[in-house]
Amino acid sequence: LVLSLAWLGPALGGEDKDEEVIEEEEKEKKEDEVLSDEIEEEDNVLVLHEHNFARALSEHQLLLVEFYAPWCGHCQQLAPAFAQAATELRNESSPARLGKVDATAQTALATEFGITSYPTLKLFRDGNRTHPLAYTGRKDSQGIVRWMQRRAGPSATLLQDTDTAAAFVSSQDLVVVGFFKDLRGEAAQAFFEVAAETVDMTFGVAEAAELFQEYGLSADTVCLFKKFDERQTNFPVDPARGLDTAELTRLLRVHSLQLVMEFTDETSNQIFGAKIPHHMLLFLNKSSPEQLSLRDSFRAAAGGFRGEVLFVVVDVTGHGANVLPFFGMTAADAPTLRLVKMESNHKYQMEQDNFSDSAIRTFIQAVLDGKVKPHLLSAEPPEDWDTRPVKVLVGKTFEQVAFDETKNVFVKFYAPWCSHCQAMAAAWEELAERYKDREDIVIAEMDSTANELENITINGYPTLHYFPAGPGRKMVEYKGTRDVETFSKFLENGGTLPEEPPVSEVREQPPCPRQSPAPAG
Repeated sequence: LVLSLAWLGPALGGEDKDEEVIEEEEKEKKEDEVLSDEIEEEDNVLVLHEHNFARALSEHQLLLVEFYAPWCGHCQQLAPAFAQAATELRNESSPARLGKVDATAQTALATEFGITSYPTLKLFRDGNRTHPLAYTGRKDSQGIVRWMQRRAGPSATLLQDTDTAAAFVSSQDLVVVGFFKDLRGEAAQAFFEVAAETVDMTFGVAEAAELFQEYGLSADTVCLFKKFDERQTNFPVDPARGLDTAELTRLLRVHSLQLVMEFTDETSNQIFGAKIPHHMLLFLNKSSPEQLSLRDSFRAAAGGFRGEVLFVVVDVTGHGANVLPFFGMTAADAPTLRLVKMESNHKYQMEQDNFSDSAIRTFIQAVLDGKVKPHLLSAEPPEDWDTRPVKVLVGKTFEQVAFDETKNVFVKFYAPWCSHCQAMAAAWEELAERYKDREDIVIAEMDSTANELENITINGYPTLHYFPAGPGRKMVEYKGTRDVETFSKFLENGGTLPEEPPVSEVREQPPCPRQSPAPAG
């Protein structure tokens, strides 16, 4: 009976089944056609997937690939600039092309290249897919184009005689020239690496003996030529250590800045990009001739601190007006001086402003020597700060609450503009409601843009710290997920989370970094 039914299968229902099989085969055929090795383009950006990736690498000497997620906000913001850069490169017949991969759909490629966040940009050179180079440039169209151009052509122009060298040196406000006895040596190769990365400067290179003589050099040296401040700054190559790319990059960044910068929208990237550990700020009203004259003594103090302290003039009626709240100041406070330690974001001020160059130098040295305490911002505590479920802390009340030995205090450090903080606000309120009747637990928050603490540095928002009851000034950083149930587990477990298996996740973006529009970063 079973055998006969099996034979009868085609007559009873086999025809429909054959149609289903045919439909499935046609579907698979269509998918194969879609995912062939043909390369389609959208706005001059190559659309890449598992089936055409190898072909794209073989056809393009330089290929910058964006691995993205369709839902990622940062990817959506990058898309127009990425497409514009792709168009510019194609229009100039560059060997460099741009491509994109939907990493959520092309999971094999995402795994192969270790994609853990979006967007991630990687450069593939000469068809090599095993060692792609991470993109290190700016994520605007001009930044992408310049970064790719440096990799498509020579990173430095060869200067062969005194005439071409003189023309090159005078061609821009700032140029870098490497003088090397052997352009194939290790020092020269390190110089070319720096030139390839530092796309916002123009680089030349020379090995002719007459050029060494022309510029007063006898050994391998990198020279920075400027049309401001010192006209020629020399960085000799150490014969024993060679040329350190990181150190040369730092020196070029430091010395490419004017001795005294003015804080504007155009200069802010330079000011922060130089990574100078301290910023000395002169706040003044540029409409006042009397205040403008203070720049002379400010500049006179600057020379001895180059590389350690960056001197910046901030116009309180211009671009600098936006940064005044960060310092707890108004325009009426000008003229005044502040020194900012960039690593901790601590601010220092004179007991009484003295604008002479000697007084400025003495004050800076005292800060550098650790002899001056930071000036800490604190808002006034709201009248109902301790009657709400979430207690509102400020700088001047933080110590007495957070280090109360009878309480376990869980504090959210936030910034009002931070989207991540806004997203978790409801969960924090719910947590506070849940524990409002517990005498031993306090749920609190502090606006870290208006309040500062001497011994606690907040580097991103939101930051959550737990201060357990008992003697000693203990602090535990919370690093779990930001939901009420996980917060509760953390509190009930005495400030730790139960061990759970690690979860692999692809993230769109990190927490909000500590930001300010001010020269203090």
